[in-house]
Amino acid sequence: MQTQTSNTLHNAIMEAGSKDRPPMLAPGNYIQWKSRIKRYIDTKPNQELIHYCFENPPYELGWKDKPVLNFKGNPTTATERVFETYKNVKQEIRDQLNAEAEAIQIIHTVIDNDIYSTVDACPNACEMWKAIERLKQGESINVQDLETNLFWEFGKFTSLDGESLESYYSRFYKIMNELTRNQCKVTNHQVNVQFLLQLQPDFV
Repeated sequence: MQTQTSNTLHNAIMEAGSKDRPPMLAPGNYIQWKSRIKRYIDTKPNQELIHYCFENPPYELGWKDKPVLNFKGNPTTATERVFETYKNVKQEIRDQLNAEAEAIQIIHTVIDNDIYSTVDACPNACEMWKAIERLKQGESINVQDLETNLFWEFGKFTSLDGESLESYYSRFYKIMNELTRNQCKVTNHQVNVQFLLQLQPDFV
């Protein structure tokens, strides 16, 4: 009961904290982090623009043809080449640029040192987001491969010819430690059956 209460309290604290600051991305929690970071962004007044930045490349300032205004301030058919800056673009574009800067800042705040240099080398928030997803999905695949190998070793475990009981127990104990350390769950029944079935006849 106490453990359940502690977990509930921990989750409540995490949820409350996610409204004030973005959740940190730690090894092994990518799926949960992705959900939390999206909920954090949903608290922002420009949430749609930030989400857009993660899915699309940013607006690029550059030379653009713009209509020349007459003395009344109305556009004419004539155009002139103007280099866009933050100050001379429409407010809509400024909002996009602001959201891009905020999206990059959020990413810089949440990533760990292991992937910082790789992600920081990306030119925009969209590419950063893709890099995080690529790196963390690869991490998830590696974890799955490790679990598969550990379960395979457990299932194939057997005694060696001429092996002592102490050696047999030590090797089995080592595999069980690896399973526990990597949170690979096996039942007590599976452990007992596997241990007893593979004993050499003279051990029994």
